[in-house]
Amino acid sequence: MTFVDYYKILGIDKSATPKDIKDAYRKLARKYHPDLNPNDKDAKKNFQQINEANEVLSDPEKRKKFDQYGTDWKHAEEYETAKKQQQQSSGQSRSRYSGQQSEGDFSDFFESMFGGRATSGRNQQVKYRGEDFNAELHLELIDASATHKQTLTVNGKKIRITIPAGIENGQTIKITGHGGAGVNGGPNGDLYINFSIANHPVFKRLGNNLYASFGLDLYTAVLGGEITIETMTGKVKLKVNPETQTGSKIKLAGKGFPVYKEEGHFGDLYVTWVIKIPTNLSDQQKVLFSELSKL
Repeated sequence: MTFVDYYKILGIDKSATPKDIKDAYRKLARKYHPDLNPNDKDAKKNFQQINEANEVLSDPEKRKKFDQYGTDWKHAEEYETAKKQQQQSSGQSRSRYSGQQSEGDFSDFFESMFGGRATSGRNQQVKYRGEDFNAELHLELIDASATHKQTLTVNGKKIRITIPAGIENGQTIKITGHGGAGVNGGPNGDLYINFSIANHPVFKRLGNNLYASFGLDLYTAVLGGEITIETMTGKVKLKVNPETQTGSKIKLAGKGFPVYKEEGHFGDLYVTWVIKIPTNLSDQQKVLFSELSKL
């Protein structure tokens, strides 16, 4: 089994605080987001690894298991159970396993317990962990902007899951115990769901921020005024300064995308104005524009 060092993936050390982990994750997620690296074939893979590392290290229980068991952290409970059974059947003392063990020791032990080899007990059956399942769930951007529930059918069984607001395109979450059934009383595998979020016709998402272009009529752009635009959370009335140029931008703080698992926190919405040139002018309007051009 290849060892994946989540600390190395995020570029932090084992003494990192929860804030260090969050900051490192956000920085790397922006850097390797697939939408920002359309020509990088490894961007999606890197982004998934970053999400997986954050999913584990930001959870105190998962981080504790990873620090203790390394590669085999997902099987920590099975390891403890199997270890006790092996000790009982062999008559060996607990101290045999209480010392420091290398990554190879854990992997060898798991190969013997879950790879198909029998234990030392003559009549003891090996408990096999069930197979992990992988699924892909497609969402619209508007769906990913709010916490909601969905019902999935996996291996003939219906599973109702809660999808947190702010889920990222390409992000993977784990549903414990909803994979394949275990053998001989072994635990079930897990279900890993990868999210694919479709592009929106108006809003482009980068991290927690949204970007959109809105048309602005020539007269309001020149003279100033007010205009109402549609955001992800409803309509907003904006003040337009006189002599606004096409391509100019404004920022609407807190009107962006919700931050994943941080209720009440949102990114920003960046609006770009696109000046609309009037068409189908009447003769009188053409005369007025001609007079204006001579001033």
